[in-house]
Amino acid sequence: MSIGRLPDHEQRILDEMERVLRRDRRLDRRLRTLRLNRRPDPARALARMASYRPRVRTVALLLAVSAGLLVAGAVTSAPGLIWAFAFLWPLTLFAGFRLLAGRYGG
Repeated sequence: MSIGRLPDHEQRILDEMERVLRRDRRLDRRLRTLRLNRRPDPARALARMASYRPRVRTVALLLAVSAGLLVAGAVTSAPGLIWAFAFLWPLTLFAGFRLLAGRYGG
């Protein structure tokens, strides 16, 4: 591999890419807040979960999908549908309770 200078057209392409990346605010924020320690922190995970504020449409969608899985699982007795409902229902309840707690002073 050559360690010399890039040709002019490649240097212009590289400069343009760097200029575009410098304007990307989301990338800049992610790079600034990048942590080198990747070990999971249970306290931080619990704090994040406790601060979760779902939207009404998210809870409505979870409720609709859960109801659909419940009906489909009861009609067909397919284990996959029953397990999908069993996984999704607690998430739906959690989101619903967090939504209600946020709305009514919890």
